[in-house]
Amino acid sequence: MQEPVLVPVELQAFDLLLRPWEDTPGDFAAALRGLGDPDFRRWNSAVVPRPDENGVRAFLRRRRDGWGAGDLASFAVTEDGAVLGQVAVGMIDRPMRTARVSYWLLPEARGRGVASRALEAVTRWAFRDLGLHRLELGHAVGNEPSCAVAGRCGYPLEGVLRGAMVDVSGRLRDVHLHSRLATDPRPAGRA
Repeated sequence: MQEPVLVPVELQAFDLLLRPWEDTPGDFAAALRGLGDPDFRRWNSAVVPRPDENGVRAFLRRRRDGWGAGDLASFAVTEDGAVLGQVAVGMIDRPMRTARVSYWLLPEARGRGVASRALEAVTRWAFRDLGLHRLELGHAVGNEPSCAVAGRCGYPLEGVLRGAMVDVSGRLRDVHLHSRLATDPRPAGRA
């Protein structure tokens, strides 16, 4: 059998532990809460799993299978053993040295810099260990907290992708496109 393109790893940085999602009751409960969170659903596309048992099982299975397929490295963001959310490097294109990053947090983790710390940790890993050169970050226009995380992590806004996302209600939404290159300077305050 061929070795997986991505070997699951744990990343410890900025007082967080990023680890692969596990098929455990704790991870199931955190994913169920995250996928069902009204703010998460408000800003995400129609392709996110449903917030029910089948949707969460599909979510966890895709996270596990992504490592083996080499196209998705998804991490549960944890602090002191508690799952706070997710950060991922997906749509990995090794020949083009590009990928897309994403993140979400449970409500109690918001406003504490968790998303910025997790994104910075996974960004450094993707550049260093995966050898990627360009990481893209997209979010629905109007999602100001996500836009702020992108800015804090050195992902400048490149433009607007018009009508690029169908949200969970079926409405077409514009998307802000941000990116960071391996050659960009690290954001201030992130040694």
